[in-house]
Amino acid sequence: NVASPLPSFFRFRMTHRASFQKIFAGLLMISMLALTSKDTQSKTETSGSISLAYEYDSNDSVDEIDRSSSKGDSASLFNADLRVTHDFTDTTSSSVSLDYTHVGYRTFDQLNRKTLILSANVDKSMGAYTVGLDYFFIDARLNGKKFLSYQRIAPSVSGFLNKRWFVRASYVYAEKSIENRPGREAINDGLEMDAYYFVSGLRQYLNLGYTFRNEDSVAERYAYESHQVKLRGVYRTDVLGRLAAMRIGVRYEDRAYRGLSPSIEERRWDNRLRFSAEFEIPVSENFYVTFYGGYGDYDSNLPSADYYQSILGGRIEFVF
Repeated sequence: NVASPLPSFFRFRMTHRASFQKIFAGLLMISMLALTSKDTQSKTETSGSISLAYEYDSNDSVDEIDRSSSKGDSASLFNADLRVTHDFTDTTSSSVSLDYTHVGYRTFDQLNRKTLILSANVDKSMGAYTVGLDYFFIDARLNGKKFLSYQRIAPSVSGFLNKRWFVRASYVYAEKSIENRPGREAINDGLEMDAYYFVSGLRQYLNLGYTFRNEDSVAERYAYESHQVKLRGVYRTDVLGRLAAMRIGVRYEDRAYRGLSPSIEERRWDNRLRFSAEFEIPVSENFYVTFYGGYGDYDSNLPSADYYQSILGGRIEFVF
């Protein structure tokens, strides 16, 4: 496989056990430093949400293995998440969250998916900027069977350039494995950069982002480099005395694969253009109703990865 263009210092391979040891050792070290500070008393907050959604997908697909049915189906979605945030001091905080999602299709029940996500984070303010460390683990099951395992670690730095501009940059290292598909087992690393322009505080702002990803797969035909840009806008306004939110986004990704794909006898390429929009209406302080939609144009010289997809749905959510 072609080596990553990123510095070799970052190219470390982690087993699942070593991953947890390194992450939590780092979190523990930062926490111990924070506890020795007398800036302020620590505090802990707990939050979460439960939601039910119903949506129509025009092209049921499994993106991780390049499979699309070219047929539509409706699905019900259940999601629950819990988040605990702890401020050690005025300058150091951490959080741990657990998220569970179940997607059940009306017809194509073989695509039913259960996803469990565990994440942890520590941030340390250094005055004009903040350094952070994020950990992310996903376990997904397809039709009741183990399907995907994914974990990533991302050190980051962020800060305000002025009152309107906020920027964030992070290095991302990740490992991925898919059950019974050893050729798709992969290590990937990359860079993520985001800039936020606040038109009117958090009521109205724009987010412009760029992501570079290098994925080294066991089978070279799945190894690729990608460049992705995104633009996202958030607009909040009063509706019947409550703050409703409109979110619109667009993403474009260009992938160049390194190995030859046997079915087409050439190197694969993908160009992915995706649009999303949602309108969130607060019914009360804790209940929200959201209408959402999306469109994806997946352009590829590999026929199984070349398709269109539209999604339209609604969601009710209880937040605490």
